Amino acid sequence: MTAATRPPAGAEPGGPATPEAAGSAETRRSARSGVAGLLGAATSGLFGFVLAVVITRGYGTSGAGAFFAAIGVVTVATAICTLGAETGLMWALPRRALGVRGDAARVLPVALIPPLVTALLVAGAGALAADALAPRLLGDSLANGDALLTVTFAAVPVVVVMTLLLAALRCVRPIRAYVGVQFLLLPVARPVLVGAAALAGGGLLAGMTGWLVPAALALLACLTLVAGPLGVGRGATLRPHSADWSAFWRFALPRAASAAIDAGNMWVGVLLTSVLAGPADAGVFGAVGRYVLAGQLAMQGLRVAVSPQLSRLLGRGERAAAAAVHRQLTRWGLVLSWPVYLLLAVFALAFLQLFGPEFTAGVPAMTVLAVAMLVNTGVGNVQSLLLMGGRSGLHLVATVAGLTVTVSLGLWLIPEHGATGAAVAWAVGIATENLTAATFARSVVREPLVDVATARAAAATVAGVGLAAGVGVLAGGRGLPGLAVALAVLLAGCVGMLTLPRVRAGIRGTMRQIRGGTDAAAAAEPATASTRGR
Repeated sequence: MTAATRPPAGAEPGGPATPEAAGSAETRRSARSGVAGLLGAATSGLFGFVLAVVITRGYGTSGAGAFFAAIGVVTVATAICTLGAETGLMWALPRRALGVRGDAARVLPVALIPPLVTALLVAGAGALAADALAPRLLGDSLANGDALLTVTFAAVPVVVVMTLLLAALRCVRPIRAYVGVQFLLLPVARPVLVGAAALAGGGLLAGMTGWLVPAALALLACLTLVAGPLGVGRGATLRPHSADWSAFWRFALPRAASAAIDAGNMWVGVLLTSVLAGPADAGVFGAVGRYVLAGQLAMQGLRVAVSPQLSRLLGRGERAAAAAVHRQLTRWGLVLSWPVYLLLAVFALAFLQLFGPEFTAGVPAMTVLAVAMLVNTGVGNVQSLLLMGGRSGLHLVATVAGLTVTVSLGLWLIPEHGATGAAVAWAVGIATENLTAATFARSVVREPLVDVATARAAAATVAGVGLAAGVGVLAGGRGLPGLAVALAVLLAGCVGMLTLPRVRAGIRGTMRQIRGGTDAAAAAEPATASTRGR
């Protein structure tokens, strides 16, 4: 799994690499993986938005609320049933040897069997309880709500296995394979199938089936792609040692709870809103949440791109190189995500008008959550640093703190304030979790996670987007005309920036990193110099 690093200029080929050269090599590797992850995340975000439009336009506020609640059920159930094994695979496989003679294949039964058994039990219990749960989760007026929940629970084992195989795929194949399944197959197929069901008048049950079918296709694709590198079917042993079980689950079990919280944070809000305020408010909150999650896809793409790399670096004790990768990707994520959230905060009305006039009640919720996500993306993927460093217990503490705040405030605010109350609760939970995780990550890595370059990028992003948004509001208000003006100003500003020699030099440096050219070390980042003398 470990690729050879290019020796620094003047070094003996095959000789020991200096810390500076190692840091440069790792930032080049992260740049190449990060670009692939970002491209995939952009595609996923686009089709995720299309899916949200299909659901909201096809089913209205109450129907969309029930649809989002059903998605929430399968998402939360899947996150619980995986028992943290998806992160365990991302942590364990990069540290093992692939192929017929390797020991990586032994991890598969360890990671798959307990979650699959758990998923089958949850699916059976959920299907039996569907009659009682449907009125509470989906609303009393929904016809065939029990059938919708039965199908949703029955799909949980499939989605669990797909999730675990996706994690394995990211570790054993180049990132383009993962991107093809996670960021292309799933997000493209879902709006097509859900839209076809809505156009055919098939109702919520047919629409939810259209949302679930791509998971089965992705499972088959992952199984095919994973088998070869692991040597499955070609003689690789699948019988784990007792030490494999203990080592894997000692890491994964603390992650089980935090994984459920991470995956289900928004969907817990949807389910709470559906129960405490009704499916219409849940539909509004779910629509707002789709925008919030779409803005987070850049960070997700970067995270899945480099998590195996971070595991390898931290496993070898190369904390300085891991911190350099983190700082670089934090800047990328900030520059790509903050403009989205700043525009969502200012032009919430315009974005929600695309779903239909009944969804504009979510404007305050959108603004609150967009501001909270500035904190989330501003600290970078600190959760990955904790998890790939083997500190899943600390990550659990951070996620439990965030969930406790979210649920406590939600129970208090949602009955009276509906979707806005749910948004405030989630926003405070987001800030709590991320600031706690950032504090833990800094103490674990013992290297600076934020530098002057990150602060400059943040200030420039806020200034540029703030200026464009201000012009848009003055010219056309906070609706679609104002958003169009702001986007035009941003586009003109970006084109103008390309005329500056310093900006062009920065772009050339980044492209050298991505290509892995011999002079990429100079473009890696000044912070790699912090490794000197260590």
